[in-house]
Amino acid sequence: MLNLIKKLLPLNRSLMGKGNLQTLKILKEYNNNLKIKYFKSGEKIFDWKIPNEWKIKDSYILTPNNKKICDLKANNLHVMGYSRKIKKSLSLKDLQKNLFSLKHSPNAIPYITSYYKKDWGFCLKHSEREKLKKGIYKVFINSKFEPGKMHYGEIFIKGKLKKEIFFSTYICHPSMANNELSGPTLAIFLSKFLQNKKRRYSYRIVFNSETIGSIAYINKNLTNLKKNLLAGYILTCVGDERSFSFLPSREGNTTSDRFALRIFKNIKKKKIYYSWLDRASDERQYCSPGVNLPICSIMRSKYGSYKEYHTSLDTIGKVVTKKGLEDCYEVYKKIIQDFEKSYFPKSKHKCEPFMTKYKLYPSINNRSNWILPSEIETRNIMNFISWCDGKHSLEEIAKKIKLKRNLIDKIFKVLLKKKIIEI
Repeated sequence: MLNLIKKLLPLNRSLMGKGNLQTLKILKEYNNNLKIKYFKSGEKIFDWKIPNEWKIKDSYILTPNNKKICDLKANNLHVMGYSRKIKKSLSLKDLQKNLFSLKHSPNAIPYITSYYKKDWGFCLKHSEREKLKKGIYKVFINSKFEPGKMHYGEIFIKGKLKKEIFFSTYICHPSMANNELSGPTLAIFLSKFLQNKKRRYSYRIVFNSETIGSIAYINKNLTNLKKNLLAGYILTCVGDERSFSFLPSREGNTTSDRFALRIFKNIKKKKIYYSWLDRASDERQYCSPGVNLPICSIMRSKYGSYKEYHTSLDTIGKVVTKKGLEDCYEVYKKIIQDFEKSYFPKSKHKCEPFMTKYKLYPSINNRSNWILPSEIETRNIMNFISWCDGKHSLEEIAKKIKLKRNLIDKIFKVLLKKKIIEI
């Protein structure tokens, strides 16, 4: 996993463009079943429109003594994402309006973008910014905007059942190991694990651009997602060792939340529970009103919570480690394994079925007999059916109605045989 991150780290990714396509092609080398697809510039997707592709060849600043600084070729975080073309001489005072640095982190180059408003800017370490002398500076950005393609990747791994476990991750940030590359790296290795095991459920893994990419994907696939998605997770910031973090779905008690929390609670390391109000990634889109999919996340240090976030200091070794990646890989492997051994019964009837017809309910309803074991058994069956909504596993139903698992399994088999429920 670390070797893959090293390969991907230098690529200049953005909302769309060459760096994104190169990233997907490298990921495809690890799993040839990855399909590379795209949306076109100008496509209307809900309240948004896919922008033109930003193509940049070079950018830098020449100081008064002709020293090159903020060189794109040295670090692709030096230029503000989606900066327009400019070739201009200006004073340090005027240049400062288009410089970005972090006082609280003086040795970090910040990651800054202006996707939807034409502007320009450079990013540098604050310690270097403070050393700039008065004089005339020459700024140069060789970029252009053209209709293009917003590429995304998709892996579908078919199981015995149509119901899907969904993973979404993003490929739109340059040169940041944890925030950007730990997610797609974990995703591609989970796909390899899934393909090498017997599966009851189907799995879908999507690699797209954050926000605009997930909106486009939802716009195209919402009907299928609504119909088949059983549970889903955003894979992001999964590579450090500092803590584990849980971010719930908007509803907070979906199948995804419950299965994730079952594993999360047993992690014997530092853990932080966040609320929906702490969201900032693609769960915003997947869980939004009108979409309302069961999507949550288990991360290591949550985006925005660690000091290197969205800066050049988000590196391998300093932030992302072998152990950090391995630990999160094991967590998601356990979630997958938990799903694979779980059944989700669903009643085939609206309202209660006519149980007498199936010889599972007494034909003479004598209230005084409700305390007899046979009647308790009937009550257990009715309680079981009341939770057969396709969203609760057998284990969860057992806890809900306070029955031992062996009795739950017996009821499950009887109702399946009589075709009162389906999986």
